[in-house]
Amino acid sequence: MSNKNSRRDMIKKAAALAFASTTLSSLTNRVMAHEDAMDEKLKGNINHSVCAWCYNDIPLEDLCKAANKMGLGSIDLLDPKDFATAKKYDLTCAMVASINKDWGITKGWNRVEHHDRLVEYYQYLIDETSKAGFPHLICFSGNREGLADELGLKNCAQGLQRIMSYAEKKNVTIVMELLNSKVNHHDYQCDHTAWGVELCKAIGSERFKLLYDIYHMQIMEGDVIRTIQENHPYFAHYHTGGVPGRNEIDETQELYYPAIMKAIHETGFKGFVAQEFVPKRSDKLASLKQGVEICDI
Repeated sequence: MSNKNSRRDMIKKAAALAFASTTLSSLTNRVMAHEDAMDEKLKGNINHSVCAWCYNDIPLEDLCKAANKMGLGSIDLLDPKDFATAKKYDLTCAMVASINKDWGITKGWNRVEHHDRLVEYYQYLIDETSKAGFPHLICFSGNREGLADELGLKNCAQGLQRIMSYAEKKNVTIVMELLNSKVNHHDYQCDHTAWGVELCKAIGSERFKLLYDIYHMQIMEGDVIRTIQENHPYFAHYHTGGVPGRNEIDETQELYYPAIMKAIHETGFKGFVAQEFVPKRSDKLASLKQGVEICDI
């Protein structure tokens, strides 16, 4: 082989090695960038949770595992039997469920004839919530069924006051959810912020608050940000949801959640905001991650 050909081969080999080195470096940088993105922490201005019922077709263990990986701190609306699963993945339950075959959204505290059995049921739930170290336990007004709002409020206050000293002793906050009666929960009584705030005042305990569900109150009242600014001392917890449809909270719906989260953060709120939309896309966990990122201001 001539010196000329030998030199040409050496140049080709050097070029090939340089190309391979550049390609490997580029690939390595892309992988590292992807890993950095996966490991990126949430900003910490909003404490994130997710409502378990929206993902009923995903085993709770898998949902908890995914929530932990996304940086969430809580799974909402768990029964006591599921507390251990949440704790296994270092998650709290920022809002404990309180629905069984007898009690729930339609049948609640606004009827005096329900009070004795509800008191017994809630004492059990307060005990379980307190033992787990969780902060909040949900409750519902029940449907009107012809009951005037003033009398329904009076009845709710009368019944709930029977459990408040016990909740105070156990460091558990009882939280009534505001729901819309226009689309999803026809005839539900606690369907306006003003009614809920008056109930809080009537009960007069720091251990009784409201769950301000942004989806539900956008349907009933609108004016979400001003309502939060003016009434936030009465709100212990927030839920999200896309309007209309209760699906993803992205550009497909009418609310701009970053501005709402900014308003919540500016009130000094230290509790949790839980995603409570029902994903309509096939990759439900991707929708959840997107919702969390939208709210992570």
